[in-house]
Amino acid sequence: MKTSFFRPLLEAAVVLLLVLGAARWVSGLFSKRTQVYRATAARQLRLVFWPLLALGAGLSVLPAVAMGEGPTSAFEWGLTGGFLLFTLLLSGPALLLHLRYWARNHETTLVFQPIENRFEVYEAGLRLPFARRDLARIERVTCRARRTFWAKYDYLRLHLVDGRVIVLTSLLTELEPLMGFLRSVPTERRMTAWCWV
Repeated sequence: MKTSFFRPLLEAAVVLLLVLGAARWVSGLFSKRTQVYRATAARQLRLVFWPLLALGAGLSVLPAVAMGEGPTSAFEWGLTGGFLLFTLLLSGPALLLHLRYWARNHETTLVFQPIENRFEVYEAGLRLPFARRDLARIERVTCRARRTFWAKYDYLRLHLVDGRVIVLTSLLTELEPLMGFLRSVPTERRMTAWCWV
């Protein structure tokens, strides 16, 4: 009874992932390689896959215990609540960071072509006017806790000479190639346990 509900959902998820992966692979064969970065669904899924899987594992226990054949004891409810709390503590920070980064960069587009010396940031389709010489300093913040679900969430703060600050998060792309391109700009590197921006 319990597995009859979850098995079709799991099979549908696997089929969906295979179809999306095959479509991306086929479209990659025929598309021109661009250096335009946005908060795409594929990038978001790559970052949030394990936290969502952990959260799904925690939430799957709840209906299994609630729809059991016999009465559920207080001890079983306690174990269920403990497991649910554990998975929320494990995946919750990453999901909060993901939502925060999405709110910051869902309308941001980064055009980065180091061979052509091109570095542009667009916000809601409008180019933010600055050149590389306008960068006063860069603040690079990475996660100290490397074995957590939120370790891949990091960000850059580009401080311009006119006082503006542009935030680029890992939701757009990997930020290390960008740091290599901007290596001549003074950079402050910080490591925090949780990269809230």
